[in-house]
Parts: sequence; C-alpha cells; structure tokens
Amino acid sequence: MSSNNKTIIAVIIGALIGVGGMSLFHSQESDTGQKAADSGEKKPLYWVAPMDSNYRRDQPGKSPMGMDLVPVYEEEESGGDLGPGAVKISPNVIHNLGVRTAPVQVKTMQTNISTVGYVQYDEDELIHIHPRVDGWIEKLYVKAAGNPVDKGQALYTLYSPQLVNAQEEFLIALKHSTGSLAAAARERLKALHMSSEFINELERTGKVQQTVTFYSPQQGVVDGLQVREGFYVQPGTTLMSIAKLDQVWVEAEVFERDADVIKKGLPVSMTLDYLPSKEWGGVVDYVYPTLNSQTRTLRVRLKFDNPGYLLKPNMFAQVSIQAE
Repeated sequence: MSSNNKTIIAVIIGALIGVGGMSLFHSQESDTGQKAADSGEKKPLYWVAPMDSNYRRDQPGKSPMGMDLVPVYEEEESGGDLGPGAVKISPNVIHNLGVRTAPVQVKTMQTNISTVGYVQYDEDELIHIHPRVDGWIEKLYVKAAGNPVDKGQALYTLYSPQLVNAQEEFLIALKHSTGSLAAAARERLKALHMSSEFINELERTGKVQQTVTFYSPQQGVVDGLQVREGFYVQPGTTLMSIAKLDQVWVEAEVFERDADVIKKGLPVSMTLDYLPSKEWGGVVDYVYPTLNSQTRTLRVRLKFDNPGYLLKPNMFAQVSIQAE
C-alpha cells in the first residue's frame, strides 16, 4: 500500500475516533445535566463579591479583596415570593441587629430633651447668718466651710456693748416698770436673736452676760465661712451660710426651639460621671422667664431628692427632660 493511501486511512480513522469521543462527551454531559435537573440542583445566574454586590462574574473566581465569589440563584435574584425589589434579611442577621416588633398602639409620644447642668444648693433652704449688732467674735465653734451642723448647735459667741445694754434694760424693766415695758424689752432681746433659754436664764438669775452665744437655726452644712475668732463684725457682715442637702437644685439650659415644651412638673432623669450606673429622678421646678441673649438658651431649674447626700454642689450632670 502506498504511503498516500496510508495517510488517508489514518485521517479517516482519527476523524471517526473524534466524532465518537464528542458523541460520548455530549452523552455524558446530557446525562449529568439530566441528573442535576432530576436532583433539583439550581444553576447559578452569576457570581458576586461578598463585600460588593456590584462586582459580578459569569463564573467562580476571586473578588478584588481576594475572597471567593458567591453564587446568586434565580430565586435570590427575583426576591422569591416577596416581589421584585424586596430585601430579604436572613434570620441570623435579624437576631444580631436586635430587631424587635410590637403591636401598633395609639399613645402620647415623648420627646427627650438632653442637656447638661450643674448641681447647686436648694436656695429655698439656704440661710445666711448675720449679727444684729456691732461686736467682736470671742469664740467660733465652726472652724471650716463644709462642716456639718445640727439645729441648735452653737455657732459663735459675740461680745457687744449693745447686747449688754439690752440685757440691763430688760432687768430694769422687770424691777421698776409695768408689764408692758418688760414685754417690750423681752421682744427686743428676741429681735437681737437671743434664744428663749438665754432670756429665761437672764430673768431667773438677774445677771448680765458679757458675751452671748448664738445657735444654728437649722441642720445642714456650713457654706462660705467669712469670719474667724477676734473679727469685728457689723449687721451688714455675712458670717456664714447654712445649706441643706436633703434636696438639691440643678441649673440646666435648653435651646430656644425646645422652650415651648418645657413646663413645670415634667419628669426629669439625671446621671453623673462619677456614678454612671446610677440614675436620679426629679422634676422641673421652675422655668425662668427670660432667654439668654448670647447663647439663645432658656434656664431651667430642676429639683432632685438627695438621699445619702451623694449629689454635691457644683457637680456636672447629664439631664434628660421628658416632654410630651
């Protein structure tokens, strides 16, 4: 057989083998597709990047960030039974976001106005101690501002010629005058802040005291101690102040846009930096009538109970006013 005939026969045999192989491949592919269809396997429409849904490819691969592309199937593309354009969130994502549902109710909505303020003494319970006469501080029983005092506790002892004269006039009125003059002399001693015990003792003994001790009219803490022993004082001298801490004020400011909803009696909650886990409840005690022309804010006075005296004047506070 010639070489040309051998070549022609080899080409024919190769062609027959190729056709048979292709037929076998298509047959296997058809069988595989049929099996996938029979098993219900879904065919991906395309692949997307996990972090960027706009990055799409027609076959598996890697995203620009090096992550494996995620297949997208027909139901995911159409949104299932939710309709086109619907967003479907998996249950685990809903759980992580803390999404909660509740029945719809008709009720009053509250607006929480957040602001800051400063703790202050309750000025309704703040008293100032002044002498009623000229004199010298002989003995000072309160040594420093901030010291606690009880009602009736001795504060200071004063020597004053006017107090000595007032005692002598009272004793003279008791001995030589009518009852009305003695009563007037007694009232003068009371007006000079002499205690009833001191006046009764003076009437019983008939002896004039050169120095007079004055006592605290209420329980509280000393604020603004202005004198020391030996000081010369006059009626215009503020010796000290005594404040209560059972209740405190908090001076806060709200913006002008919220001024209309701020009313007396609204509930208020407050927290402080030094006790972040504790919350105090109070009320709006007073709304000031004027607006600050520079900051365009309205001053609001809040009142809080202070058990344990945890709230201390000049503390910085975060305030939330619950306005309807």
